[in-house]
Amino acid sequence: MEEAIESRVYYSIDIGGRSVPFITDAVVVSWIVMAIIMISVYFMTRRLKTVPDGKQNLAESLVEFIKNFTNGQIGEKHGKAFAAYLCTALLFLAVSNAISIINILPSGETLSAIFHNPALVNFKIGILPPTKNFNVTLCLAVFSMVIVIGAEFRYKGIKGWLKSFYKPTPVSAFIKILDYVVRPMSLCMRLFGNVLGALIVMELLYHAVPLFAPAVFGVYFDIFDGLLQAYVFVFLTALYIAEAVETAEE
Repeated sequence: MEEAIESRVYYSIDIGGRSVPFITDAVVVSWIVMAIIMISVYFMTRRLKTVPDGKQNLAESLVEFIKNFTNGQIGEKHGKAFAAYLCTALLFLAVSNAISIINILPSGETLSAIFHNPALVNFKIGILPPTKNFNVTLCLAVFSMVIVIGAEFRYKGIKGWLKSFYKPTPVSAFIKILDYVVRPMSLCMRLFGNVLGALIVMELLYHAVPLFAPAVFGVYFDIFDGLLQAYVFVFLTALYIAEAVETAEE
């Protein structure tokens, strides 16, 4: 259990006599996730046709979903400006949260018993979602808030943004600053807590019933719950952007 929850450090750097983790499992899996997304997008969008086929249908369905989602949350006038970020965040989180589904493959102990080969006992894939790492979810949440603040700058201007701190009363400045702290922490902790909780439940199932239950529950905890948490994160980000745009127009 501790091995699954704690981050594995592959490379550290020395800063002031202190070893600081530089490359961890979260970094490695994040690069794997990005590679999966880039390769998938490349194959889905190459050789586009006037009459779309299977893979092009999938790509166009995703684009249409993001278009309708951003227009519905932010509005047709401003939604297009934020569609690229929201789509990227959704794809990254969806693949990151669901990548641990590969762990439902038989463990080394099971393979050793099936093939009567003791050498397979230590076999383990062990790909865990990078979003189980607090630093990953915090960075995503902070970046989302940077997009939100950028939207306020873009549509309110610097003067309008500064005025929003003391309107309608000077007390609003404290609430505004607190809002900039609470929102990213809310995004971060919600995603981190749900992914880590699902990981802990799956690890317990792997040890309790290693043959069939993980494959059944993995569909829920790794895929359904993972996709749901990705959607909630993007939905809340779009909601914050829409609020920034709406107050700017008012």
